[in-house]
Amino acid sequence: MYHLEELLTFSQEEFDEFVSKRKFIHAAGGLVQNSNGEYLFMERNETLDLPKGKIEKGESDEEGALREVEEETGVSDLETIKPLIETFHTYSMKGQEVIKRTAWFLMKVEGRPTPTPQVEEGISWVKWMKKEEVTSRIQEAYASVQDVWNAANI
Repeated sequence: MYHLEELLTFSQEEFDEFVSKRKFIHAAGGLVQNSNGEYLFMERNETLDLPKGKIEKGESDEEGALREVEEETGVSDLETIKPLIETFHTYSMKGQEVIKRTAWFLMKVEGRPTPTPQVEEGISWVKWMKKEEVTSRIQEAYASVQDVWNAANI
């Protein structure tokens, strides 16, 4: 699958107009490392991805990221190491243009728990990947996931 990446340049007025015509969604997610130094990745809609999702009312970015990672992967007892990056991307949903801002966190988990994909979210598999496997496949991921991997500086 290929992703169209386009850099857009706006004046402040043009940017405000661009944003005003779109629904804004706050989301959070995580890059999780286990005790073996492997990273938790998934396949969603036939694309390499990381767990993430919408922030619920009253949640902080960190709380939402921990909840979403657990819901989408079945991996619990996660610990946040540090914030990594915020990404923004646009898409269409039910005829509405959306801007999604995602706050990303580096996380860790003790041991090597067995992940379980949340299939109702379009996740076909979740697995632990060695750094070398991620590096060789990261170009298959969404651009924002590539940015998260690069921000982790692993």
